[in-house]
Amino acid sequence: MAGMPADPFAKLSDTLVEPLESFLAWLELERGLAANTLQSYGQDLAQFASFLEARGLKDWRQADGGALNDWMSELSRRDYARSSQARKLSAVRMFARHLVRENFRKDDFSELGSAPKLSRKLPEVLTREEVERLIEAPGRGTPHGLRDRAILELFYSSGLRVSELCGLLLQSVNLDEGYARVFGKGSKERIAPIGGPAAKAIRDYLVGGRPHFVKKRTGSELFLSQQGRPISRKMVWVLLKEHAARAGIRKTVKPHLLRHSFATHLLEGGADLRAIQEMLGHADISTTQIYTSVQAARLSDEHALHHPRAKFF
Repeated sequence: MAGMPADPFAKLSDTLVEPLESFLAWLELERGLAANTLQSYGQDLAQFASFLEARGLKDWRQADGGALNDWMSELSRRDYARSSQARKLSAVRMFARHLVRENFRKDDFSELGSAPKLSRKLPEVLTREEVERLIEAPGRGTPHGLRDRAILELFYSSGLRVSELCGLLLQSVNLDEGYARVFGKGSKERIAPIGGPAAKAIRDYLVGGRPHFVKKRTGSELFLSQQGRPISRKMVWVLLKEHAARAGIRKTVKPHLLRHSFATHLLEGGADLRAIQEMLGHADISTTQIYTSVQAARLSDEHALHHPRAKFF
């Protein structure tokens, strides 16, 4: 199957392999998942299937919550990170629901599986003042400066992933209406907003910056490298680091930090969580809810610093 290693299930019984291949085909064709994601699902499910087979279970109808919990316990004993355990459990749960959907089983054997408790680390964000300093860092007198400023403005204005920004095409951006058509995870299209300052920065780049980078074989990508090719994720990381240092920002500034800042500042400004979910392209609202924790933590810090009766004894 496209996107998968040569034979990820080579050592498994056919009765275990066939439903797995059906599931992965469904993920690829119906959900449009990327090759790397498909490979991860395949590896995690093959690992669980091997565990079942070692226990003498060679049919998915024999799998139950007890076996799943035993597998999770073994992963814990083998010092798998809790995040890895949670990812593997998520893959099994999706597969179990698929078996029910396809009438292969009447029940979801994963319902009684217990997930490892994760301590979610709150994402770091830039303050609004730090964002202003970062955006002002590139000079406006050079093509590189115009390009970098447009990149920074767009990151903060639209909350894009770095892969989404690097893949943006000229025809995907509507500066008059203030939006971009973005293809996110799973090749899902969404509309990302573009604010006024970002639109102006992009226009300035299109007039005084991008023509400098265009070469004979240049395509329609919006942001270009010195060689006239689409700007790479690595190059975006490098320029962010350089401009953060120039702006005197001590935090580790990565593309996702601007995405976190975009969402957090929207929430602080009163934006609806569902709207932020849609702008970020999150499939699940629970992913977006982490930003409510960021806001709560910030408010708690402010209270502790400034309220006369905030200290605990």
